[in-house]
Amino acid sequence: MKYFSASEKETEEIAFRLAQNAAPGTVFLLDGELGAGKTAFVRGLARALAPEDFVSSPTFAVVNEYRSGAVPLFHFDLYRLGGEGELFDIGFAEYLSGGGILAVEWPEIAERCVREYGNPVVRVRFVKTGDAERELEVD
Repeated sequence: MKYFSASEKETEEIAFRLAQNAAPGTVFLLDGELGAGKTAFVRGLARALAPEDFVSSPTFAVVNEYRSGAVPLFHFDLYRLGGEGELFDIGFAEYLSGGGILAVEWPEIAERCVREYGNPVVRVRFVKTGDAERELEVD
């Protein structure tokens, strides 16, 4: 399914609606270049799942946890990881089996691990189509 967003607010709204139908254990794999709207998307997920938490990019922390709602949201930025082995160092497998919803930016090194655990997956591809405009392809 394709969604079109003309602003960060619209990107957040798309994510908010998707989060409302996501079961615990769902993993959102977020593909897109820097500045494509991935963190805005996670803000929308958090608005639905952890409405009292402030969302920021976990670029240097690798993972941010948002627990103010009934189902925790775990936001990963794997950009700086060097390979699959480092996933185990950060406890990624435990997050997959922890009953929360995961949002994973730069997910390439995590895909095999996610498949092995059998979590439901929603892949979101972000394409810049203008200054603020984005196309989000969701499968």
